[in-house]
Amino acid sequence: MTHDSDQTDEPLNWGAAFFGWILPGFGQISIGHARRGVLAGVGVLGLFFGGLLIGGVDCVDRHEDPLWFYAQAGAGPIALASDWANSALLKSGKVGDLVETPAAMPRATPAMVSSFKTVTPANEIGTLYCALAGLMNVVVIFDALKRRPVERSASAGRR
Repeated sequence: MTHDSDQTDEPLNWGAAFFGWILPGFGQISIGHARRGVLAGVGVLGLFFGGLLIGGVDCVDRHEDPLWFYAQAGAGPIALASDWANSALLKSGKVGDLVETPAAMPRATPAMVSSFKTVTPANEIGTLYCALAGLMNVVVIFDALKRRPVERSASAGRR
């Protein structure tokens, strides 16, 4: 089995990986692959916002669904902001009324949830979309981490 020593000896683009987590696709843009970065960013953000549109903001919840949230957090600060909106607005009762739910166990205290909480399969689909967006962004981050930066003289000649 042969290995390409040129590619394995190149340093990793840690800055591009960080920028790619902050804003999906920005890691590729920062190393000169603008078209790839824009397409990746549109794909990740479109999938994440599609999940929020389908399932509502309560489909991103680190307290009730921590394993799903780990995958969703790969999409970057947008997942953290969605979780904050869920906790600060919906679960606190600032938006919508808090209603009592039936207790799961016989002497358990009934939980209070927002009247805007979705309990349909749409919430599960939204959760899945947001998680897939996060996992897709992790792949995009790894691509930015290992991708060879475009040389400035070569990019000026292509314009």
